[in-house]
Amino acid sequence: MVTIRLSRRGAKRAPFYQIVVTDSRARRDSGYIERIGYFNPVARGQETPLLIDLARVDHWLSQGAATSERVGHLIKQHRKQVAAAV
Repeated sequence: MVTIRLSRRGAKRAPFYQIVVTDSRARRDSGYIERIGYFNPVARGQETPLLIDLARVDHWLSQGAATSERVGHLIKQHRKQVAAAV
């Protein structure tokens, strides 16, 4: 099964996550099918804390991919931000 989940990058005490599409059996930080965004929980100033390609998310969800609980929350949050900006 294909899953949309977070893959950790960054240094100790400076987390940075990629939002990736991957096989659900793969390890958290192993290879992935496609990178569709990122999440920076410690963003400061002008840095963008969340960026997601919603068109690709919709594509993968239509193909039967599942999201992790956290990624589902982030997608919902990003959709609200995009709707408020329009």
